[in-house]
Amino acid sequence: MAAPALPGHYDELRGCTAQADDDNTGGMAPAWRQFFAHPGTQNLADLNRRQASLEQQIRDNGISYNVYADSSNPQRPWSLDLFPLIVQADEWRQIEAGVLQRVRLLERTLHDVYGAQELLRDGLLPAALVQGHPGYLRTLHGMPPVGGNRLQVCAFDLARGPDGRWAVAAQRTQAPSGLGYALENRLSISRLFPQAFESLQVQRLASSYRALINGLRSMSPAGADAHIALLTPGPYNETYFEQAYLTRYLGITLVQGNDLTVRDNRLFLRTLRGLEPVHVLIKRVDDAWCDPLELRADSSLGVPGLLQTLRSGNLLMSNMPGSAFLESVGMLGFMPELSRRLLGQELLLPSWPTWWCGEHAALQAATKHLSKCAIKPTYTGSALHSPFAGLQCSSLEAQEQAAWLERLHQSGEEFTLQQEIPLSQMPTWDAQSQPPRIVPREVMLRVFALTDGQQSWRVLPGGLGRIVSSQDSVLSLQRGGSSADVWVRVDAERGHTVDRTTLLNKRITPTTVAHYRRVVTSRAAENLFWLGRYTERSENSLRLARLTLSTLGSAGQSCLPLVKWLGSLAASCSLVPADVPSPMLARRVFTRALVAGLGQPDSTASVGFNLRSLRQVASSIRERLSQEHWGLILRTEQHFMERCAELLASDYATLDVLRVLDSVSLNLAAMTGDQTDRMTRDDGWRLLSIGRQLERLDFLSTALARALEAGVLAESAGFEAVLALFDSSITFHAQYQRSRDVAALLELLVISRENPRSLGWVVQTLRGRLAKLAADADDSLLALTPDPNQWNLAQLCDEEAPLPALAPLLERCTSATWRVSDGISLRYFTHTHESSRSLGA
Repeated sequence: MAAPALPGHYDELRGCTAQADDDNTGGMAPAWRQFFAHPGTQNLADLNRRQASLEQQIRDNGISYNVYADSSNPQRPWSLDLFPLIVQADEWRQIEAGVLQRVRLLERTLHDVYGAQELLRDGLLPAALVQGHPGYLRTLHGMPPVGGNRLQVCAFDLARGPDGRWAVAAQRTQAPSGLGYALENRLSISRLFPQAFESLQVQRLASSYRALINGLRSMSPAGADAHIALLTPGPYNETYFEQAYLTRYLGITLVQGNDLTVRDNRLFLRTLRGLEPVHVLIKRVDDAWCDPLELRADSSLGVPGLLQTLRSGNLLMSNMPGSAFLESVGMLGFMPELSRRLLGQELLLPSWPTWWCGEHAALQAATKHLSKCAIKPTYTGSALHSPFAGLQCSSLEAQEQAAWLERLHQSGEEFTLQQEIPLSQMPTWDAQSQPPRIVPREVMLRVFALTDGQQSWRVLPGGLGRIVSSQDSVLSLQRGGSSADVWVRVDAERGHTVDRTTLLNKRITPTTVAHYRRVVTSRAAENLFWLGRYTERSENSLRLARLTLSTLGSAGQSCLPLVKWLGSLAASCSLVPADVPSPMLARRVFTRALVAGLGQPDSTASVGFNLRSLRQVASSIRERLSQEHWGLILRTEQHFMERCAELLASDYATLDVLRVLDSVSLNLAAMTGDQTDRMTRDDGWRLLSIGRQLERLDFLSTALARALEAGVLAESAGFEAVLALFDSSITFHAQYQRSRDVAALLELLVISRENPRSLGWVVQTLRGRLAKLAADADDSLLALTPDPNQWNLAQLCDEEAPLPALAPLLERCTSATWRVSDGISLRYFTHTHESSRSLGA
């Protein structure tokens, strides 16, 4: 049932190179025969079931890869193939030795380029390829690396040629990606094939990640007590998921540039409790964007003064800036001679045949093979050179090849020729074909070298398989490529055993527990604050929309004060566009506009707008949310938008719309449960709760004030509608039976400390959260809120002047929400409340 690889490609399934005259009956390699020998893997229906299970697992875990070109859905589910790429122990032994040699070679090259520069002086490296590359940072010349290493994490893209040998096609040194995805791939595939995973004796990954963290700590200025952070470009970066995932797995802090500040040549993290020192920074931001003071002035991703902390020896950065020129494909052609000079060795892993066209001799040699080469940019991503994505010469006509030859002779330094080598093909499961079958697809292997100490590295026993899209011969995850787990078998000859240890099993004593407390950055705190606000806003807008539609579609529409109240409240909450007439004038037009605005976040601030805002805020703090919580947020928004689009495309009834709103209400209730019952009660959670209480207080006090103005409480339908909006109908009727007394209503909705929808309960909870958050600080925020202990039901129900004190009380509640919100922002998010901030120990 498995098609062979194309002729000229190495067939991973069969362990040989496919030939044109193959009869397609060749047997499988022993490892693959062992893999498919386990129950279930020989059954097509079972493989389809496992494929569906894998896709569901990826959706449930929220594994995503952001796509820049897709504005409608930038968070695309991660693409992972059902079968792993199996690497034999003897093959891995050669790969491991070659990768370790390569990382030592790159480290020594950097040491020379930023030191004595003998390689440039002796002509082993052309100055145009190094000093002419925008990734070479002159400002760092002569600066020794903190900890002894300039490179802590390196990635190498390997490809197996028709001869069965692995070769290096590219090297990544700035901010290599894939470590987090490799972990998730391993968890997903090993769960699907547990028997095969154990039978094949696959090497574990955890010990390598543990060695990386221990190595960084040992080399840092603070030693074992080092605070490690990962610098991310933010939630719109294509690999943001894995950055958040790695921080959870490694137990480090995820930060963005505006979370950090430099004081006295030291790097600090802005937290709710002041500034905490950072000793190790793992950067996932490209070098040029790291420091707007010395590098790109237009960068908002970096930290002003970051390079100065490196010069002062107060920060270990992984990887140290300045290595971007090593990623140029043109460097590969110089690696053999560099290895002979710096290591006295021949390369154990060859490179793909590569010619930098800035040298006349190389250009002359390369043009003989032009039809078999790919033209690639030498200075990838450089703003100083014309943008160029690369092309394959085999796709060019003779006239086009001649034009390119002329261009290469005119500006050859901007281009590099790399010979195209047929990639090996691994088996992949195609569940969409009829019938489903195993098809071969081209694959490259990304291997990672991780530091475990000064001038010491180890190779992660696995990596990331990158599969070429079936529709595109270019290997690109952005353009539809897929990934595969990589199973490296245990090397019995070298005495390797399966590592079953966990990531961080370091003993923590009671006296050091406080050191490991989770810090809450100001950015995370602000996002948690708005996560609470948008969750509450979603509930409020949904409840108001549901009540309005129910009223306008029932007998309640005859109660004019009720219709007036709901219309004004819906307009003030932006559930309908500003130019829509009130339901008093055009009920059907108002209703249609309300339904149309539910799922159109760009035209109203209705339910869809708040759900989208909720998802966007949550995406910035994924490292703090459970997989279930994040998945629920995604599914709720997606399902609601889809159902709203279906309603607008059909002749819907009000009952259909209410069913959609009811389903969203259930999901929002589940989100509330996640936030109130499954999150740690730290300062971040307190801010989330404060955000919810502020929104609830503002919405309920505004709604009640408008109800008084419209005279709603004098009508039976209006009385019930107010109870429904406060979600207190069942409680009221259980306590007061069929009473319509205003005093009873005010006791339950304003005074009560037992009803979570009562203004008294909300204000009391808000004051408690503020007091706990302030700790030893001043209580100025607390003073901004009204004190419910001073509220008196008798004063609110004075018979001589109906409700004389209620309107001013509601006004104080509404104004308090905005004053407290501004005060929180100044004190905890922008840190402008005080003239100076304390520094953590």
